[in-house]
Amino acid sequence: MSAGSRVELYAAIRRDARAGMSGRELQRRHGVGWRTVQAALASAWPAQRAPYPPRASKLDPFKPVIDQILVVDLDTPRKQRHTITRIFNRLCAEHGMTDVSYPVVRAYVAQRRPEIRTEHGRTESAAFVPQTHLPGREAEVDFGEISVRLRGELVTLHLFSLRMSYSGKAVHRVSATGGQEAFFEGHVHAFKVLGGVPAGRIRYDNLKAAVAQVIGFSRQRVETDRWVAFRSHFNVDAFYCQPGISGAHEKGGVEGDIGRFRRNHLVPVPEVDSLRELNEFIDDYDRADDDRRIGHRVHTVGEAFAAERQLLKPLPVEPFETGLWMTPRVDRFAQITVRSNRCSVPSRFIGRQVRVLLHASDLAVYDGRTPVASHERLLTKGACRLELDHYLEALIRKPGALPGATALEQARAAGAFTTVHDAWWAAACKAHGDADGTRALVEVLLLHRHTPHEHVIAGITAALRAGALTADAVALEARRAAEPIDSAVPEADGHTAILTPDAAVVASLTHRRLTHLPADTRPPPTVTAYDQLLRQTTS
Repeated sequence: MSAGSRVELYAAIRRDARAGMSGRELQRRHGVGWRTVQAALASAWPAQRAPYPPRASKLDPFKPVIDQILVVDLDTPRKQRHTITRIFNRLCAEHGMTDVSYPVVRAYVAQRRPEIRTEHGRTESAAFVPQTHLPGREAEVDFGEISVRLRGELVTLHLFSLRMSYSGKAVHRVSATGGQEAFFEGHVHAFKVLGGVPAGRIRYDNLKAAVAQVIGFSRQRVETDRWVAFRSHFNVDAFYCQPGISGAHEKGGVEGDIGRFRRNHLVPVPEVDSLRELNEFIDDYDRADDDRRIGHRVHTVGEAFAAERQLLKPLPVEPFETGLWMTPRVDRFAQITVRSNRCSVPSRFIGRQVRVLLHASDLAVYDGRTPVASHERLLTKGACRLELDHYLEALIRKPGALPGATALEQARAAGAFTTVHDAWWAAACKAHGDADGTRALVEVLLLHRHTPHEHVIAGITAALRAGALTADAVALEARRAAEPIDSAVPEADGHTAILTPDAAVVASLTHRRLTHLPADTRPPPTVTAYDQLLRQTTS
């Protein structure tokens, strides 16, 4: 009989007994014995059945061995402790266990492992106390890793998250690195989106971008100089959590937010062409999260944040430069080394020192205050990114270096150097020879500096079709592609010729030049003054 049925039986016996029914009648009516009637009258709740005595098991001879293994594991490095499979294999190989199944060993280890930890004083004694966060006062910051297909390649990027503790409003930013530049840029972006700075503390773990040294087991930290300047600029009050896993619970809100954001918005793996495009998606996801409701809260994230937005500290008027300035020297390969990666600059700067502004996802190269190159940051150490345009002046003098140039291969991989370029190059080399044909190609490539890519491609295609294998012909066809012919062209007799798109037109350079001149607003010339001089002379 189940426990529920026994409770109902006891209730029925007690009810009939209160109605005056005798003990024999209770036994006969309910079909129970005298002991059951007495037990029901003594208590409304049936007594718990005594457990069955434990039965002997074939595992009993091996239980001391398992206990000893689990005791030794208490002082063993976590990643080299015994798994249940390893315990089972050792019992079979070293102790001759043959007639005990794996599930029996698994059940015993699952029962004994926490008991042994308790017996040796290894239980977790830390208690978690619920916290109340005031509006606009506290926030938490952390980094997490995400996987993205960037231009078809699976790469690992860094996700910055700043989460307001009261409302749960979180702002995210993806960057190529998790260094100090990304740390600062994430803050600046978050403060801009929030419209202010938290009025109280912001919780951090011991990121190298902010903390240079942890002093003992205290909360004191030696902070990096740039982080001190950044905190002073934005009036940020930093609170550092305990090092290691023991301090993760001190900023559990942002720890959970990164996992939630990754599962809900980055599954399946996003496919993007640039980090700028990915961050635009991230901003859309953040705005959509304003409508979600955390747990059993009454208000949504957006509604709760609207209440604390007014309590944030105002942003400073002056901007803060989040990038890092560097001054590398250009080597003989027209390259600079930045954080163990190499990038190209125009070959005219070989041997000179340039200024580099390094951001989280890109870098800009300056000659004084003039920008001369820009690159997206590379995601692996020891990598190299070269722009073919930076070597064109050198290739005019050394055309034989182009076929095997690394910059050419990277341009092909990026789609900047197309099959149309290759076809025109081959035809030019056949017509003019390898050296002169390559020089003509370099002159064509120079057109990309001031003519849109698609127009140059159209010019190359038209010149190749016509057999015009000179850079001047490509430039002419590129300009023609950039400026479509008007459908109405005036003729010499005053009539207007309506042209179809396929009609060939030879434009008059004089007419073209005159049509682009501004209107002449000067008064027409007059000779009245000269007539007066003539009258005076004759008189």
